[in-house]
Amino acid sequence: MKKVLTMGEIMLRLKTKGNERFFQSPEFEATFGGGEANVAVSLANYKMPVEFLSVLPDNQIGDECIAELRRFGVGTEKILRKNGRMGIYYLETGANQRPSKVIYDRAGSTMAEAGIGDIDWESAFSDVDWLHITGITPAISQSAAELSIEAVKEAKKRDITVSVDLNFRKNLWKYGVTASEVMKEITKYTDVVIGNEEDCQKSLGLLIDVDVEEGSLDTEKYEKLTSSLLSEYPNVKKVAVTLRESHSADYNGWAACINNGSVFYVSRKYEICDIVDRVGGGDSFAAGLIYGLRSYETDTEALEFAVAASCLKHSIPGDFNRVSVKEVETLMRGDGSGRVQR
Repeated sequence: MKKVLTMGEIMLRLKTKGNERFFQSPEFEATFGGGEANVAVSLANYKMPVEFLSVLPDNQIGDECIAELRRFGVGTEKILRKNGRMGIYYLETGANQRPSKVIYDRAGSTMAEAGIGDIDWESAFSDVDWLHITGITPAISQSAAELSIEAVKEAKKRDITVSVDLNFRKNLWKYGVTASEVMKEITKYTDVVIGNEEDCQKSLGLLIDVDVEEGSLDTEKYEKLTSSLLSEYPNVKKVAVTLRESHSADYNGWAACINNGSVFYVSRKYEICDIVDRVGGGDSFAAGLIYGLRSYETDTEALEFAVAASCLKHSIPGDFNRVSVKEVETLMRGDGSGRVQR
């Protein structure tokens, strides 16, 4: 089996202890995280060959980041090293009716400064048949957006499957273009689109009559949304949309739907109470979907694997989803009791 290549920015993640507010105590939990790297770690945990492509600072923090990725089995040989800084994000975890909060500090990072001409695509795509990127990297800078567009174009020249998680981040699109200007171009070269209702609205301008702040979701509207996307982008073969019912910071309903042009399917719904960490939940869904589409016979099985995998992520601190295929399939097949395994 050829490799999956994920491309994007990995950051230093600084999180408050437990559910504390920023600087309630003078400590942060320091780990690493970022959408595309999170996908790579999940796939490595599923024993799927995967490499991560990024630009990291040539210093000890960059060294430790690479060592962490390698510990999970992610290939890091394609990571470039340059003088500069690593992006940072600060996380304050919410509880009950208080939402979680993220503050980005990633301007001028080595990945934000990367651009066209920095990547040798022949080397990057060697032994690769799937590229995964997100809408986060093109949001951090003009040059990173140009690099992301170049990546999907170069992938399609080589007949490589491209998946894109739209991942709209309103606090990042600050350099003079809108998300839709960039993401519409990237989507022209995409085979599998992943997102939620806000991503589709803000990144591609596909509107449905739904308020993303509402607690409950009407799945019929998502059939119209996904069909509209498939119609507007005939190159796209599959669209998967996550369906999150946000009752509070601790309690969400979780499901997803997929449309491949022939079949529209809505997954089993999970009621996730006492959420430990929902950051990275969408990335764990994307990774689960990639694994499922490459491992199962049907899109419906792939979707059920992705939803179960991301359900489990809500129980795990940190960006990375530290679960195995066996654990996901156990939940996917109906055992969600949480009983001690002896």
